[in-house]
Amino acid sequence: MSAEPADELVTILDEDEHPIGVATRAEVRRANLLHGATAVLVRRSDGRVYVHRRTMTKDIYPGAYDCWAGGVLAVGETPDDGARRELAEELGVRVDALQPLAVTRFADPQVRCIYHAYAVTWDGAITQQRSEISWGAWWSVADLAAHLRDPAFPFVPDGRRLLEVTGALDLG
Repeated sequence: MSAEPADELVTILDEDEHPIGVATRAEVRRANLLHGATAVLVRRSDGRVYVHRRTMTKDIYPGAYDCWAGGVLAVGETPDDGARRELAEELGVRVDALQPLAVTRFADPQVRCIYHAYAVTWDGAITQQRSEISWGAWWSVADLAAHLRDPAFPFVPDGRRLLEVTGALDLG
């Protein structure tokens, strides 16, 4: 069973990033259709970053580590609303203010999307969505950077790219 509903409706984008239709999440994944997505980096006021491991039921990058909460934008959803929804669903973090970081494209054999990346500072509790996250902890930026230097460390490729593009963390 997948962690995400396969029948969730997603807006499909053309190469100029204009909406051209609607498809189910399953269709988006099967045909690798261009769509919108969000990603939110969660930091504590002491600088640590929340890192988590994806469940084995995730539809892309199962079992990989990530430091971004986020996901596919639903039909009619704004990036800000989608980011807040995903943050609340995945980590139990509810915020009004998001710090915009970048809007960027990402493509690989599993996903093609326009990411709307944000950051938030959160010193409260984390409540993981068990269907999507199997483990999580606060890591120092130095610890995350050390793991990312290890080519065998299973970190999501879109998350690596977002860290490069946004410059949100000084990974040395």
